[in-house]
Amino acid sequence: MLVTHLKARREAAGLTQGELAGMVGVRRETIVHLENGRYNPSLKLAMDIAHVLSATVEDLFFFTED
Repeated sequence: MLVTHLKARREAAGLTQGELAGMVGVRRETIVHLENGRYNPSLKLAMDIAHVLSATVEDLFFFTED
């Protein structure tokens, strides 16, 4: 199961879902699905988001055995 800290990190950066989506070249709905753990990002997308949020991919996303 994908677990994410994306929403908290995005909000701490003062970004809306739409703003973050625009910065990484995806639709806002993609950010919604990522934040809810319903979408597994590509490595490139995960790295792009991490770069924008000044985080590592591991800070934002990890998997659990559920």
